[in-house]
Formats: sequence, structure tokens, C-alpha cells
Amino acid sequence: MFFWWYCDYYLELVKGRRYDSGETDDRREGAASVSRALRRSLSIFQRLFAPFLPFVSEEVWSWWRDGSVHQAPWPDADELADALGGAPTDAREELALELAGDVLHEVRKAKSRARRPMRAPVARVVVHDTPERLAALELAADDLRLAGSIDAVDTREADELAVDVELADDAPQ
Repeated sequence: MFFWWYCDYYLELVKGRRYDSGETDDRREGAASVSRALRRSLSIFQRLFAPFLPFVSEEVWSWWRDGSVHQAPWPDADELADALGGAPTDAREELALELAGDVLHEVRKAKSRARRPMRAPVARVVVHDTPERLAALELAADDLRLAGSIDAVDTREADELAVDVELADDAPQ
């Protein structure tokens, strides 16, 4: 289940940042950071899938790694801690990722209902939620705009999550 969430939401949310190497140091570092995270996660997923998908895992591993995936060490929590540089996981960042995925899901649902392509532009998204959750969403707002082709993301305080999606008028049918 996590693998499909990862593919459907995480990859979609970060790929805009990955391809935006930009002209500033912050943008280049953002793209490099995404590349490191994607390489690390690909390595971990391949090792986790190896016992269940041995031939596929071995083939994909050979595209970018030496040796056999079946001889690679099993991933553990220490490996992830090393990847984070010893920094503790920020609960606000985790919440931002979760909420951005939920909002992106609602944007995709609106596009599907309107029979529009997933790259169709969205004029505006209004996210209703608690102040704490809305503050966390700000961490992922740029990634959300890129992933959903969203012009504007507005927020409104509410007791629970609700998402209003306004598709752009010039979106192709």
C-alpha cells in the first residue's frame, strides 16, 4: 500500500522540484536533494521487493548498481537516520506531505469528474482545515502547485479538511 501511495503522491509532489534545477543555489540544492531522496528510496524499495520479485528486482538493480540486490544489506532504521544526517524527523513535514497528498487527491478527482487530463490547469484550490494543518501545508505548497498545475492555493480555517477545486476555463476537454 505504501509503495502505491509513494508512486501516486510523493513522486508527483517532488518531480516538479526535481526538474526545476533553476538558476539559484536554493533551486539547484532542492533538485539535488530530491535526487538523493529518490535514489535512496529506490534502493530501499528494490531490496524490500527482492524476496518477492527476485528477477525484476535484480534486473532493475543492475541498471544502476554493481553486484546483486540479493547480496545487498537489508534496509534498516539506521540507514534512514544516516540519510537524514542524524536530524530528527519533523512532524510538521510529515503532516505537510500527508495533507499535500490529500489535496492532490481531491484535485485529481475533480479533474477526472470533469473529464479533463491530469495536466489540465487549475485556477484555484481552497483548502479548509485547522490552523496547525494549514501552517504545515505551507511547507509543501510550491510542490502542490507544480504537481496539480494549480495557479493559486488559498487556505481557510475550518474544523476539518475540505477542498474546493476550481478548474481553469481554458482547460482542454
